[in-house]
Amino acid sequence: MRGEAGGVELTSPRSPRVTAARRLHKRAFRSQDRRFLAEGPQAVREALALAPGAPGRPVEVFATAEALARHDDVLGPAAAAGVPVHRASGEVLAALAQTVTPQGVVAVCTLLDVPLGAVLEQRPRLVAVLANVRDPGNAGTVLRAADAAGAEAVVLTDASVDVYNGKCVRASAGSLFHLPVVLGAPLPALVEGLRGAGLRVLAADGAGEQDLDALADRPGAQGLGGPVAWIFGNEAWGLPEESRRLADAVVRVPIHGRAESLNLAAAAAVCLYATARAQRADGGCRAGG
Repeated sequence: MRGEAGGVELTSPRSPRVTAARRLHKRAFRSQDRRFLAEGPQAVREALALAPGAPGRPVEVFATAEALARHDDVLGPAAAAGVPVHRASGEVLAALAQTVTPQGVVAVCTLLDVPLGAVLEQRPRLVAVLANVRDPGNAGTVLRAADAAGAEAVVLTDASVDVYNGKCVRASAGSLFHLPVVLGAPLPALVEGLRGAGLRVLAADGAGEQDLDALADRPGAQGLGGPVAWIFGNEAWGLPEESRRLADAVVRVPIHGRAESLNLAAAAAVCLYATARAQRADGGCRAGG
């Protein structure tokens, strides 16, 4: 059974091709095979926009007949570019997908994380660091916010969630394919590397000594206008004291209303956008760039 878009439909979740893709639901097999699943037309579109042979580029796509018709703008060029597109039954897509209501498109992609040195040698100006973040939805949402704010990289420390977890990939809404991602960096060595690359290291914490608004009002590199790396901690317990001590400053997002706090993803978005704005203002490291 060929299963190509114009050929015979894949109907059995137990077929060798489908079984090989299904095993990527497990982290151990993703690491072993150096591949992961991207679900939904948005993620697949962004993955296919990568250059042929680039890390993250799909090696094959599974789609229902309905999805092939609805998303021809995505799947047609994929097949034309030599990426196999397999027409598959709803049962097969349900087996590959990890959502209650699958959107009918799943791609098998190559892993795309890069070494820390490859990021640091580019002298980035805005980096988001996730330290022991365990929830894949939060990690994906922070990655999406970092992409939107113009960050040059996202780093997940050791003990953080697998960025290739299906929920994390979906929460990133395609941003996983837009910017470099570093995995498994020990925080002390990471902070040393970031400083060596010229970044000021700030830790976001609700009990921080410095106020984000006050810091953003300071001119240039005295505030947020210079190169900055933000460390965001675990959803439940934040940053432990030993991690806070590694930072150049510990910064709190001011709460002007009656909410007790902001969740991780919301706080990260506020910090990243405040920094992006300062860096683009007069005197900032991106001003005029």
